[in-house]
Amino acid sequence: MDNKEIWLETLITDTPQEGRELAIKMAIKSIAAIQTDAETRKKLRSDYANDTTQLIASANVIAIEFQTIAAANNYWKTEK
Repeated sequence: MDNKEIWLETLITDTPQEGRELAIKMAIKSIAAIQTDAETRKKLRSDYANDTTQLIASANVIAIEFQTIAAANNYWKTEK
């Protein structure tokens, strides 16, 4: 991974919605780090877009990322 751009400065988000959006971004960035050729990723997109097994696997990756973010945010619990 040659690109040293810092795009993930924190896992802390204001809301679960923002946490989910961050989880999706993290999953996308992970795929880009693994398959560094953008054209190859673009060519493969139609394969997984029509494969329910691959779509479910992708959703699972996002869910795992979201679990990490939720834990970092104390599940957005506030003291009352």
